[in-house]
Amino acid sequence: MFGIILALIAGLFLAFSNGANDNFKGVATLLGSKTTSYKVALVWATLTTLAGSITAFFLAQELMTNFSGKGLVPDEISQLSAFSVSVAVAAGLTVFLATKLGFPISTTHAIVGALVGTGLLASPSGVNFEKLFSTFFMPLLASPLMAILGTLAIYPLFSFARKRFGVKRESCICIGNQVLQLAPVGVTTGSFNGSLKVDCGPSITVGTNVTCEERYTGHVWGINAKSVLDAGHFLSSGLVGFARGLNDTPKIAAILLAGTSITAGSSIGAVAVVMALGGVLFARKIAETMSYQITTMNDGQGFSANLVTSLIVIGASRFGMPVSTTHVSCGSLFGIGMVTKQAHWGSILKIVTSWITTLPVAAILGYFSFALIRLVLL
Repeated sequence: MFGIILALIAGLFLAFSNGANDNFKGVATLLGSKTTSYKVALVWATLTTLAGSITAFFLAQELMTNFSGKGLVPDEISQLSAFSVSVAVAAGLTVFLATKLGFPISTTHAIVGALVGTGLLASPSGVNFEKLFSTFFMPLLASPLMAILGTLAIYPLFSFARKRFGVKRESCICIGNQVLQLAPVGVTTGSFNGSLKVDCGPSITVGTNVTCEERYTGHVWGINAKSVLDAGHFLSSGLVGFARGLNDTPKIAAILLAGTSITAGSSIGAVAVVMALGGVLFARKIAETMSYQITTMNDGQGFSANLVTSLIVIGASRFGMPVSTTHVSCGSLFGIGMVTKQAHWGSILKIVTSWITTLPVAAILGYFSFALIRLVLL
């Protein structure tokens, strides 16, 4: 009984950490392009992720099988409560630490690392590295490259279509008066009557994307271009949130199922609710990193990145491929930054470095977690 309770707590902690680190990623372009506010974007992310989580029960059964550890380690090991608890604790700690530091890492990557570290200690025959490479590593390595190539291809096409429709981008120009000097009225040497004369001159300032909102003017089939783009941008960000819920929920639910006696439906439902809670409470730092620190963007560029992300992640979920929503969404933003030549390479390097360290950190935590937890449960 104690083992079941511990497994439940560990699994839900992983779900909470996942929501905190991942929930906002799909809607980061809405905030970064100033299409909407943080609160509205967060609500939209929460609702669409919940919808994806619920749908996972019907469409993502293969992912639940892959992330149970079956085939990676012997069945008698993957079914141990200590194994699933150790994986959940290690992955949850890795993701939560990254969230507190503001790094958007992959929960998928953290789970894989935890599976490897725990499996190396738990399984006498070791880990099936052939399955590890083909089932886990290949999709994780390929997905961000696909996202970069996708945005490099699709954004120029959308830009071409925009110009063909006669839709133009507005520049942000601020016009007003600038105070040149303050001088006393009627001043003479050694006297001052208390009145001030203000000398002003005209001032024109061209704003940047940091201070101004870039907008589109024109019409598409008689409809205001800005309205069409905003609707498409919200829809594409919702698709990313949906895809993330669809792809991540079964991974965590599989770990929860392995260590407890609850049903698949109950596991998915619990993960969905706790995941949403984690995003509501701890999404702020990840929102700032994803929205502002990777690249400067407008709403058209954000729409393009989201569309590529959602197509890749939904397709991968349908075929049981454990891609990382984080890697895909960041890869799409990397691609936008490359094509617009506005990528913030210093921030991108920090994010990629955090990705590289995720697996070994999670593996080490998994190894030592199992060493401690098996003393309690075995």
